[in-house]
Amino acid sequence: MQPIPDDSEDTEHSAAERAAAASRSTWVSVIVNLALTSTQITAGLLTKSQGLVADGVHSLSDLIADFVVLLASHHSRKDADADHPYGHHRYETAASLVLGLLLLAVGLGMLGSAITKLQQPEAIPQVHMAALWVALGALTAKELLFRYMLAVAKRVKSSMLVANAWHARSDAASSLVVGIGIIGNLAGYPILDPIAAAIVGFMVTRMGWEFGWDALHDLMDRAVDEEEVAAIRLTLVETPGIMGVHDIRTRKMGDMVVVDAHIEVDAALTVEAGHEIAVEARRRVLQRHRVLNLMTHVDPWRRPDGDHDGVAAATRA
Repeated sequence: MQPIPDDSEDTEHSAAERAAAASRSTWVSVIVNLALTSTQITAGLLTKSQGLVADGVHSLSDLIADFVVLLASHHSRKDADADHPYGHHRYETAASLVLGLLLLAVGLGMLGSAITKLQQPEAIPQVHMAALWVALGALTAKELLFRYMLAVAKRVKSSMLVANAWHARSDAASSLVVGIGIIGNLAGYPILDPIAAAIVGFMVTRMGWEFGWDALHDLMDRAVDEEEVAAIRLTLVETPGIMGVHDIRTRKMGDMVVVDAHIEVDAALTVEAGHEIAVEARRRVLQRHRVLNLMTHVDPWRRPDGDHDGVAAATRA
């Protein structure tokens, strides 16, 4: 095995850009969610809308999630140390797991509250018209926030920011459902308001399960998809001096990837020449892919006719 510790400038720049984007977009989300939480919960209590209160609690979970993302972004930028030789990138994965568990808990709480109300339909009050305007305003704000955060997440290729953006989209969808429930309540069907709250709870629970499950798999060293592995293999094969590649293994490290690969070089080459080929292969992979580190095992490759001189000379040239 040949671990080569040098990091490329492109990787460092990408990490710095991702951290700055995470901080900037998350603070925007904090401001929006702080305003929405206070407005929705207060308006929901005053207008007697359980759906609007549930939506406000959802916004509160977003606010808490934003601070989790800020904390993870700060810690993931720490340099590698003796206890964490690959860096602290998995803070982002851990943050995604926390986000998932948070959504799961909030969703189940919403479901429980709505079911309790549905068991006593005669006690459901009629909501005030002001609740509808608050719900529509929240819907607009959340949809705009989602589009902004998702654009930033895709630009810097951050799975943690994608998770947080879709968390905002779940809020937009929930506000739409709540708005419909309020309209039904105002039209003479009071039961539609707690039904809307129950639907929001189900949506939040499902999204929390998906985020948490994906993050858990990433923490268990899940490999990247076959398309990305094929792209890394192609980069290795195209490196001068590499005659074959096999046993490529990958595991996620936050938004980055750690790769192990066996590369085949001409058996007639010196150890130094084989090492130089491995160094060049690593440089290319780190430059072209979101790879944090490539560890290579150099295997001897022999021509069927036993003629090594031509290949070795061509590689040295």
